[in-house]
Amino acid sequence: MKLTSEKLPKNPSYTSLSHFAAKNAKIFQWRKEKTDHYSHANLVDKALQLLKERIRRGDTMAYFLRGQLYFEEGWYEEALEQFEEIKEKDHQATYQLGVMYYDGLGTATDSEKGVEYMKKIVDSPCPKARHLKFAAAYNLGRAYYEGKGVKRSDKEAERLWLFAADNGNPKASVKAQSILGLYYSTKEPRELEKAFYWHSEACGNGNLESQGALGLMYFYGQGIRQDTEAALHCLREAAERGNVYAQGNLVEYYYKMKFFTKCVAFSKRIADYDEVHDIPMIAQVTDCLPEFIIRGMALASFYHARCLQLGLGVTKDEATAKRYYSKNLCFISRTWQEQNPGLTWNVLEQLLLGSLLCFLAARAALFLAWDCVWRRQLPIGPKSIPEKVDVVNQHLLTENPVHCVPNLSCKRKICLG
Repeated sequence: MKLTSEKLPKNPSYTSLSHFAAKNAKIFQWRKEKTDHYSHANLVDKALQLLKERIRRGDTMAYFLRGQLYFEEGWYEEALEQFEEIKEKDHQATYQLGVMYYDGLGTATDSEKGVEYMKKIVDSPCPKARHLKFAAAYNLGRAYYEGKGVKRSDKEAERLWLFAADNGNPKASVKAQSILGLYYSTKEPRELEKAFYWHSEACGNGNLESQGALGLMYFYGQGIRQDTEAALHCLREAAERGNVYAQGNLVEYYYKMKFFTKCVAFSKRIADYDEVHDIPMIAQVTDCLPEFIIRGMALASFYHARCLQLGLGVTKDEATAKRYYSKNLCFISRTWQEQNPGLTWNVLEQLLLGSLLCFLAARAALFLAWDCVWRRQLPIGPKSIPEKVDVVNQHLLTENPVHCVPNLSCKRKICLG
């Protein structure tokens, strides 16, 4: 489970750029009316001019706002320089420096320095740092979970996340509440009741990742009694809000229910996402983990290829099906390599894509996904994966002879058909 940092929490007392823009709405409106070609770049330029003027007048908050504007625009080197100048005077700058050093934004990754800054926030007695403590504790928990900058300790990570979650307080770290849901459903032994509780708390506080996870927990009856109606309600709402993992699981549901026309239309939209550009953008906008965004895309590309291969809800097109199967394998390989960095994907990928027909790639994709990634990493529902594989295998075995190649990651065999 590869985690991401908590975004800078909002300060209830005038610290956000949106608040700054609101206070200067008349100025911005005048600029807009007087500008023929008004754009985001124009707005950023005018905001920087206003901030520069406020800094000249001695407005201390403007220093941080300028750094935050640099940060939000992706100008990380400028942001780092600005935050470094005011880190002793502004706790928000200290927080952002912790994130930037830990994640390597605008500088070389320095996990120890990132942890040091986050500890300063957590341990600070200053009232102005109060709104940052829960988020900083989440980030510290992440460091202990990943073993970066500190000695790895799941126990300490759990303790910090529980502190950050603050019994489901909506003003605490909602991200910590969601991560606790994932943590309890992936640790050994799994504690699915706790996972359901924390996903419920996070979902109630607006977390999109947990809303999708809740849908799947209801669907498979894990941590809660099975309830298909509640599951579909959660999944559909999460999908509408942009949860790609929920979208991928809805595609699978439509396929199994034989709603093939709906499956094809929905799956194509998801499968056509660009792996390089769309995944980071979706992760930033939705605050969902890239790992689960990729899984949603993998599900969609597989079932879209399946429909094209068999002519279900769409004109049969094996050439296009093979292209989507290839895309499915690319999505899986990305997750597979993250989970198995010491193993090589190229040999198996070339074997699958070199001479095999698209239905062979389909079976390999399902087996590889189950063995190498999903069986160990799914937040919920792993017991359903073997059943899904068996159903597809049974269908293919009736049509094609069987041969096998070694599975390098699991020391068992993958039947390729």
